Amino acid sequence: MPARPIMIQGTGSYVGKSVVTAALCRYFRQEGFRVAPFKAQNMSNNSFVTPEGGEMGRAQVFQAQACGIEPHVDMNPVLLKPSTEIGAQVVVLGKALKVMSAREYHQYQPHLEGVIRDAFRRLAQQHDIIVIEGAGSPAEVNLRPFDIVNMAMARMARAPVVIVGDINLGGVFAWLVGTLELLTEEERGLVKAFIINKFRGDISLLYDGLEFLENKTGKKVLGVLPWVTDLAVAEEDGIPESKWKGPWVADPTKLQVQVILLPHISNSTDFESLELEPDVGLRYLAAVPQPNESVPDLLIIPGSKNTMADLAYLRTSGLADHIRVCRRSGAAVVGICGGYQMLGRELLDPLGVESATPAMEGLGLIESTTTFAAEKTTVQVRAATLDGSEEIIGYEIHMGQTQCRPPIQPRFRIIRERGEAADRFEGAISDDGAVWGTYIHGVFDAPAFRRRVLNDLRTRRNWAPLPPANNSPAAQGLDGLATLIREHLDLAMLDRILKGSL
Repeated sequence: MPARPIMIQGTGSYVGKSVVTAALCRYFRQEGFRVAPFKAQNMSNNSFVTPEGGEMGRAQVFQAQACGIEPHVDMNPVLLKPSTEIGAQVVVLGKALKVMSAREYHQYQPHLEGVIRDAFRRLAQQHDIIVIEGAGSPAEVNLRPFDIVNMAMARMARAPVVIVGDINLGGVFAWLVGTLELLTEEERGLVKAFIINKFRGDISLLYDGLEFLENKTGKKVLGVLPWVTDLAVAEEDGIPESKWKGPWVADPTKLQVQVILLPHISNSTDFESLELEPDVGLRYLAAVPQPNESVPDLLIIPGSKNTMADLAYLRTSGLADHIRVCRRSGAAVVGICGGYQMLGRELLDPLGVESATPAMEGLGLIESTTTFAAEKTTVQVRAATLDGSEEIIGYEIHMGQTQCRPPIQPRFRIIRERGEAADRFEGAISDDGAVWGTYIHGVFDAPAFRRRVLNDLRTRRNWAPLPPANNSPAAQGLDGLATLIREHLDLAMLDRILKGSL
């Protein structure tokens, strides 16, 4: 029997669609159903590589974890990775096609309808329930002719729709009513209920508003979800402003870690486990610090969807000089993926893969040259430090290869890739060990390796080492998401929506 679908759409971006989808996935799994997430088209530079080597959005990976299943590209058949202000790399069923402008992509979209339909059908044949996530808002009337992820997907899947609104932003009733008003009559018929998200305070003060909303729209309120602090959910894309705007006050009792906030930062989830360490103060650096601020213990240059453009930005913003100052002052400097490429002497792009600039001088902190290539590397790996004392599990996503010159040594040895035994060197480390780079995303997620890096920094401060701790951001949060569903949604109404009786 094909799976029963339910779809979560929103009044806009960042209202909580991904979290609500994950929470429903976990709830249905606890109820004994075989459940899977689905998002026809995602736009995000936070991506993941499946065991088969396919690339997909991190949000659907987290949702798959909530379902207790392995992520698969069928859960996110189309991924758009913005690489410029007007273009994005188009990834279909886990494989990168090309960079397209919005106009080019809209012309290409008809070719994707069958891909999306087939991916959804494959999931539906293997599961009892599919929780579908929309994107942005279904009420963007200028985008309706190009919709393959909101109401067009609901029609394709014959899915009842629940619309989520964020009350914390203000104006949630106008937002919900306005969204419904801008839909067509057929689309309004697909909407069965609303969820109000991120509520703080005395819920009894909201009752008049809920009654107004139901009377005005003729739609039910499925529930009101509370504001939850420190929600252990991976960011779908980018860094929230709350993490980098405003003044920074360093805690002298903690190691200071700075992550450069690149314009095209990708896979920012690489640093979430570091943020959770009790002896780490992690700061996302959007501008050069004030002259009176001390240099960090560790500075990280993250991944980038446009390495050449972001390297140029480091120079024009003064952050390249800040990186060199940190290096001269004794800070450790780490580059991941695009950041690793920037650490080298030279970046070459003879095919114009990343930009029209055929060559660019790197930061010169590692003796290496990166040459961009048309073929994209996407692979899961298991790696070990050269002394074999720690192992890490992660994945590579990059458009290019890096060659190092003596006396530079590799950082890791790859011992498994694509599920098979392997033996190759990866990454690079300076002769004094203070600068290193790697293509492996998730390198800090391994508790033993993460703690070794931090304890090396503690030793420099003459602080005692600490033992490793499993600080996986998702480890404790999944069941808590299901509890939100149980405690704050009308479960009987949810069951009727799923069964098509509402």
